[in-house]
Amino acid sequence: MSLVPATQYPPHAVAGVDEAGRGCLAGPVVAGVCILPETYDLPGLTDSKKLAAVKREALYPRIREQAVAWAVGLSWPGEIDRVNILQATFLAMGRAVRAMKASAALLRIDGNKTIPGHALGLRVAQEWVVGGDGSVPAISAASVLAKTFRDRLMVRLATRYPGYGLERHMGYGTREHLEAIVRLGPCRIHRLTFRGVRSEPEPQRQGSLF
Repeated sequence: MSLVPATQYPPHAVAGVDEAGRGCLAGPVVAGVCILPETYDLPGLTDSKKLAAVKREALYPRIREQAVAWAVGLSWPGEIDRVNILQATFLAMGRAVRAMKASAALLRIDGNKTIPGHALGLRVAQEWVVGGDGSVPAISAASVLAKTFRDRLMVRLATRYPGYGLERHMGYGTREHLEAIVRLGPCRIHRLTFRGVRSEPEPQRQGSLF
């Protein structure tokens, strides 16, 4: 947590950070970061999960046009399987922050954790905000950027890896997706350590006593 209240920082020095795709079975986890100016025109901006896809698509270019700075960062399935999804999410967040074309004095991160130093790669004040994606506009903007970028990417990946329905469920563990994994087996963008993708051991049968 930051020792200085967020209200003490000017808006153009505060970046919101959020992620999309953490619970998916396929595709990368994507982090978004955004610094909003003191005044902006983004009607309906809120948590991306509460917005219809058409509304997110409408906000996406407006956020990028009006933001002081923004960026996205990714962690792909191979890395997710190697370091686990939490650490991969931190790495994606660090990449997004470092990719911004302006520096932030404070990072406000959705959830209940800040980004570890090894993943962030620079010194900057941080604070976590539970429910920040619905209460902090900069975090809401970051969530829209991450979600929209990721959805567009998954639609493109669906053409490379057909048969799984990625363009519909975006890699989440829907019934359609789970059945496709059983039928086709996992592909290169599946997270092989996730339940529903990894092979489960066959239960051992108890021998008869007679």
